[in-house]
Amino acid sequence: MNYILFDEFITRKNMLPLTFVRPVADLRFGILTMREKWEHFLGAKTSTLTENYLLPKYPIHEEDENILINASFQPEQGMVDMIRKLKINQSLVSGDHIIAMCTNREGKEQEDIELVEYGGNPLKLNYPWDLFMYNDVAIRHDFPIVTKGRKSAGFGKGTHVIAPENVFVEEGAMISHATINATNGLVYIGKQAEIMEGALIRGSFALCDHAVVKMGARIYGATTIGPWCKVGGELDNVIFLGYSNKAHDGFMGNSVIGEWCNIGSGTSSSNLKNSYDIVKVWNYYEQRFIDTGLQFVGVIMGDHSKTGINTMLNTGTVVGVNANVFGSGFPRQFIPSFSWGGAAGFTSFDFDKAVEIAERVFARRNLPFDAKEKSILKSVYQATFVYRK
Repeated sequence: MNYILFDEFITRKNMLPLTFVRPVADLRFGILTMREKWEHFLGAKTSTLTENYLLPKYPIHEEDENILINASFQPEQGMVDMIRKLKINQSLVSGDHIIAMCTNREGKEQEDIELVEYGGNPLKLNYPWDLFMYNDVAIRHDFPIVTKGRKSAGFGKGTHVIAPENVFVEEGAMISHATINATNGLVYIGKQAEIMEGALIRGSFALCDHAVVKMGARIYGATTIGPWCKVGGELDNVIFLGYSNKAHDGFMGNSVIGEWCNIGSGTSSSNLKNSYDIVKVWNYYEQRFIDTGLQFVGVIMGDHSKTGINTMLNTGTVVGVNANVFGSGFPRQFIPSFSWGGAAGFTSFDFDKAVEIAERVFARRNLPFDAKEKSILKSVYQATFVYRK
């Protein structure tokens, strides 16, 4: 069977700015991306049904019969077993949400669609803050997937590990004179990752391939550091999707940071209001600030965005794609994509200059910033122009 991961329309809009440059399937949640989770359970590769401007990078592959799967659901075995049994014109549902549907190539459906109710209680992503709020659950979900049947490598010279049975270290990882406490959560250290001396880490925690924890970092669970990231300072319940840096001191909590971001030295974000009120954040779908239902929300930052040294970010700040934030004082809590400035005000970030910087950043990882990447950024630039007026 051919499997296609699709973006549920409202979920995709609610997950902005993280989904400006990727499908929901390619959000990292726990140790793995949603796509990697699904491909593990299905035992098959998947393609993507998403926004047209993303299709050159994330193409769709169709066959005579296809099963479309809602990428915002975290897979579980019972769910996958039911998906495999779907027939043409059947849909597996959970409440008001479609989990999966079986279709033909033409996408034609009969008038009567048979709904099959999934009796479990699946985890579904609906908003960006769900990523950090359920990250402990996601790490526990992914840990056996990536470690089953394998033996952990050593912990490294001088490293103090509490509850080592809850820690898995991949071959090639380097750990030296650090402290890892896995009493209350699992810890996964990826291939060629590095934890430098003096780092203090509490589970649950995932350090993905080639990522680095700098000297003296203090990291609380549930935190995920995606591949090729470098982090330092103090982190508490944060997800870095990948290829981003927060290499210096400064606090960040209850946050999600996209790819190719750089958090300047001394940048700190608030994750709790002085009034202890529920935090509101900007929602692209409703075009207004909405209640999160949470007291602790830090920063949601889209790809390619950056902060200058000693930047201060307020509780519940949403930063779009390719924004550059700097200067003294707290900038507003919604910073549009391709904005340049800070508390004193913002101007529009020149697109050609943004591309030039992106090319340099990709080159640092020996990756090409190709026509597909440029086209995606151009589409985001055009789609978000209204916010920069």
